Amino acid sequence: MRRFLAGMATMLVLVIGAGTWWLSSAGRAGTTIPREAPLGPGVRPSPPPADLGPTETWLGDVDLSSSSLITPDGPLRDVHATGTNVRVTSGGLRVGEVNLQATLPFEVAAQQVGHGVVLYDAGGGLAGVRRSTEVLGVKASIRATGKVSAVGGNLLITPVSIDVGLPGFINDAISQAARELVTIEQSIEGLPPGLRLTAVTVGPNGFRATLRGTDVTIAGSGG
Repeated sequence: MRRFLAGMATMLVLVIGAGTWWLSSAGRAGTTIPREAPLGPGVRPSPPPADLGPTETWLGDVDLSSSSLITPDGPLRDVHATGTNVRVTSGGLRVGEVNLQATLPFEVAAQQVGHGVVLYDAGGGLAGVRRSTEVLGVKASIRATGKVSAVGGNLLITPVSIDVGLPGFINDAISQAARELVTIEQSIEGLPPGLRLTAVTVGPNGFRATLRGTDVTIAGSGG
């Protein structure tokens, strides 16, 4: 799941890269590029920074929406990425503010967590966690529901109920011992400086993750 969240940051790179390519190719082809677009009554465009270099490209805002996005680590759904005060330099991107949202399907998240874990919508805003393992020498099929949150930039699923399908006090004892096995915490690695996970919720089709950042630097792939 850390790869999914880190991969979300590249969406902004793709959008801005495509826009920059269009601008540069249009300029080479002699196409007239509109300097200003009508923004509606009372709406004024943001001025470019005074220190914009002669080889740099500046975009006041970037907005991408897509119902589906395929990445090497699996598909994302209902993707929305925005950025403001975007500067494209030879070294990459500098973005004043970034907001990324996407839904990670449960099956993709489960594959990234591993250990045979199955994740699903348990209703009421809770995530369901199911896995088979051995606890205190007993083979058990663990079912749990958990609260999903973003804590310190990490994704955390904290169990609120656990059931191992055994009778009475045996179920209670093994369920308590199994708590750690169905507590899922994923540290988010590979994100550019300034960008972090700020919110995550459970939907019918997966986890809805939100990443936000200010003064975010995204290095170019060319180094």
